[in-house]
Amino acid sequence: MDFFCHQAKLVIELDGTQHRDDQGLAHDEERDAYLAGVGLTVLRFSNQDIDFSFKKTCDEITTYLP
Repeated sequence: MDFFCHQAKLVIELDGTQHRDDQGLAHDEERDAYLAGVGLTVLRFSNQDIDFSFKKTCDEITTYLP
């Protein structure tokens, strides 16, 4: 996890290129399913989202906060 908010039960993942190949995608899918199973919401953003759409990314995260 890159960031975790206990109060919101929110996990934020910032994904680089290692998350784009078949192995990375499969690992992320398995991990996200586990986290959802324990009651957490996982949001994934690419590094490009952060670099080029930071405000939009923050706005989306905000919609998940209590």
